[in-house]
Amino acid sequence: MKVRAWLAAGVLAWAGVAQAAGYAVVDAVQAPAWVERGESRQPLAPGMELRNHDRLVTGAGARAVVQLADGSAVKLGENAQMGVNALGKREGGVFTAAFDVAKGAFRLTTDIFRKYQTRRAINIRAGTVTAGVRGTDLWGKSDSEKDLICLLEGRIVVSHPQGEATELSEPLQYYAAAKGEAPGPVSFIDQEQLMAWAAQTELQDGVGTAKRGGRWAVTLTTAESQAAALEVYDRAVASGVAPKIRPVKGSDESYRYELSVRQIASEAQARQVAERLARELDIPAPRVIRR
Repeated sequence: MKVRAWLAAGVLAWAGVAQAAGYAVVDAVQAPAWVERGESRQPLAPGMELRNHDRLVTGAGARAVVQLADGSAVKLGENAQMGVNALGKREGGVFTAAFDVAKGAFRLTTDIFRKYQTRRAINIRAGTVTAGVRGTDLWGKSDSEKDLICLLEGRIVVSHPQGEATELSEPLQYYAAAKGEAPGPVSFIDQEQLMAWAAQTELQDGVGTAKRGGRWAVTLTTAESQAAALEVYDRAVASGVAPKIRPVKGSDESYRYELSVRQIASEAQARQVAERLARELDIPAPRVIRR
């Protein structure tokens, strides 16, 4: 089982490259976070290409950023669950995607240099509230009390099974529905509320961030046997990080197995990751290196 778990990470990454065509790529992760694909559940890692029917799950204190092919990005907050569907392009080169946020907070933003260059048709749902995205920046959340979507820039059309489709065209307008009830009237939030909501989906300071292009790594262990390396690997995966195992040939022709977490954004963040994993995995202080 452990060997299959090790190999599954490579198979998962290959499948994404083969079928996702770069429509949605994980850009940054603050663990713990996972992707569920069929019967497989693997830690989310920078550079991982998502495909239709994937489901992203974040844990306590986590964040994830997914870069889309149209220049926009989806940011997920902690304890979130989001399904990914309809990734592709249709006639005329229109980028398509559908995201189903069953739980937690999200934000959809668009690169300022590309927001007028790419045609797109994106639908994003927060619980029972759906937005047809033509705008460039919106925030939403689904929790035990209500579902809501707030427009930050541009314009969107929002809908609910118990209400009529409504266009939001002014910044800071939001549309919300209490659980099991029809949506209320369109309202406005103030800047203070916006800052509080935005903080729920932005990458946090003081937390180790794995990011595409990150040059720092944390070596968790260098084990004498594959079995010993896999034992630490399984615990790291359960904690929501994506380690790699590398065989290292010794001078006596034997192999040792180096287990590391890579693509960390900076030395300071690598040290934060090392401290957290030493505590969570109950291992000696990991080694921080630059790759």
